[in-house]
Amino acid sequence: MTTDPARPFGRVLTAMVTPFAEDGSIDLSGAQELAAHLVDRQAHDGLVVMGTTGESPTVSDGEQHAVLEAVVDAVGDRAVVIAGVGTNDTAHSIENAQAAARLGVDGLLVVTPYYNRPPQAGLLRHFTSVADATDLPVMLYDIPPRSIVPIEVETLVRLAEHPRIVAVKDAKGNLGDVAWTLARTDLAYYSGDDIMNLPLLAMGAVGVVSVVGHLVGPRLAELVAAVESGDLPRARAINESLLPVYKGVMGGGHGAIMIKAALRELTLPAGPMRPPLVDATPEQVAQLRLDLAAGGIAL
Repeated sequence: MTTDPARPFGRVLTAMVTPFAEDGSIDLSGAQELAAHLVDRQAHDGLVVMGTTGESPTVSDGEQHAVLEAVVDAVGDRAVVIAGVGTNDTAHSIENAQAAARLGVDGLLVVTPYYNRPPQAGLLRHFTSVADATDLPVMLYDIPPRSIVPIEVETLVRLAEHPRIVAVKDAKGNLGDVAWTLARTDLAYYSGDDIMNLPLLAMGAVGVVSVVGHLVGPRLAELVAAVESGDLPRARAINESLLPVYKGVMGGGHGAIMIKAALRELTLPAGPMRPPLVDATPEQVAQLRLDLAAGGIAL
């Protein structure tokens, strides 16, 4: 558990997959096993549960609560557990936040509402309403490739005035906006797009919320430490060693699909995808094996 206000959720977190049984039902014991593996074997400070990689759009509220409770029970005494509670409905997001708080999570991840494309005034109202609903710290999730609407710098500056909005998971890829937001607010930035880990850390991000962290948590911790110590040659070398891993998991398809394929190859809990997502093809798995091998991971 972290107590550093500049790094409210730690350094290395993974957006955890939701393990399913072969019949498509939730695998709660698998979720606990995977959570413990990530914390105890992969050097994680925390886990984001029920985010994009957790297939949250196809997991019912009741299932989400069961998974959150299981993960809190498994690792909540030694890692930060952040619940993905955002939807494109403010009232529903508030209900999710309050339910997660009752389950004992440490923080909330709130994504930009998707599909309905709210204006910036709507984003301000949405995020502050969810933050007002509990006493938990909030990490905003800025991901216009999925939400279409970015959180603009002026909106982030206003959101930073809220005492519980403390961090941003950035998957926007706009380094100029990141620079201005870091200059004008105290928000803690976390890289939410693995290929951008090094540049964001170099600009002042405090950590990562990763997909490849399922596989390379210790190396991501080394990357963060190298940047913080000012050893940029070491940071670049670590980043270059991770490029094939980034490509294998994120470059050739859907991150959740490919990371579940990798976990299945490693006999770790994962299970199938839920429709409309589909499992990786044999050809995709073969390429994944090559890419991960180039990154030092043997499947």
